[in-house]
Amino acid sequence: MGSSERMPFPVNRRTPLSSIIAISAFMLHSGIVALRMTALQIPQHVVLNETVRMQCNFNLDKELLYSVKWYKDGHEFYRYVPRDVPMVQTFRVPGVDVNTHNSTERSVVLNNVNLTSSGRYRCEVSAEAPAFQTVSDHADMTVVVLPDEGPRITGGRSRYQVGEIVRMNCTSAPSKPAALLTWFINGDQADNQYLKGPHITAVDEKGLETAVLGLEFRVANKHFKRGDMKLKCLATIATVYLQSNEESVEGDERILKAPVMESRETRAQSHTRNDLINGSQTTTIFNRMIIFLITGIILAR
Repeated sequence: MGSSERMPFPVNRRTPLSSIIAISAFMLHSGIVALRMTALQIPQHVVLNETVRMQCNFNLDKELLYSVKWYKDGHEFYRYVPRDVPMVQTFRVPGVDVNTHNSTERSVVLNNVNLTSSGRYRCEVSAEAPAFQTVSDHADMTVVVLPDEGPRITGGRSRYQVGEIVRMNCTSAPSKPAALLTWFINGDQADNQYLKGPHITAVDEKGLETAVLGLEFRVANKHFKRGDMKLKCLATIATVYLQSNEESVEGDERILKAPVMESRETRAQSHTRNDLINGSQTTTIFNRMIIFLITGIILAR
């Protein structure tokens, strides 16, 4: 009889699910599986109606890619599965219009973003069996509606005297979100104690907001440079919008000029040490001459 070699342990041709999970856990803890997200690039602020590209970079490290999925506020809108036909699927989500022609496994392109496109976007990458490892990352994106014009300055006068009160307002044009307003005096940011607000004064039917920031302070000589005071209001929205408006205010020359006559009188009243010494010597000589003359008259008699 031919002898048969006995296996050291029985082999089951159908690997149970528990074994796959155990193997996967071992591979994860031992560092064999190295699927990882390397960079998620989603712009924080974009302008209304722009085309936006979102980048999801990952490292498979010899693993096979199973799928890449994109979500907005928890709802899937893009799926890439290289083994499926077709490889790309899209799903309806408000505010999301996917450009499938320019989207790949590592990037997704959105056409004509609108206000409802604002939200949290998440990229999820999964590897093939046996590990089935999944990594994901997310970031928030806000769609901005830019103002139609720069900020407006109201309430000011063309001339101020020292001691008078400046009361002015800076108002932004409607936008979403409201513009951040900042006052400057001669190029330096105004003290917080000079500011009134900001306040959101109006919201239109489109949800666009108007902001107002007041400026109030008592005029002093330090506020003028060469007789002028420049007041500027700057409006910004993140990194996508920057506009300013500036007014130049004149100072009253009668108030700003130094009192020259008074300073001259003050100088005339002052004496140096040499002046005092010379004056004392002159008085001594004069007294001696008077005594000499009186003595001569007495002797002549």
